[in-house]
Amino acid sequence: MATSSSASNGRAKSASAPKTGNPRGFAAMDPATQRRIASEGGKASHESGRGHQWTPEEARAAGRKGGQASRTNRTAATSR
Repeated sequence: MATSSSASNGRAKSASAPKTGNPRGFAAMDPATQRRIASEGGKASHESGRGHQWTPEEARAAGRKGGQASRTNRTAATSR
């Protein structure tokens, strides 16, 4: 009679660990700490020359696109 390997070693059949509901890593930090760490990463990327440099035209286009998307979401929600 053949037995499965999961039954013989006493482990559950699921390969992933059970979810405990407790936040881990970045999610467990308070927002101020998250912001500080993210800021340090952004500064480091710009100092090394790898950070994105926006031209005024790119910034204007991105702002316009975000404003249009926000406006679309608001008008769709109010017309219901």
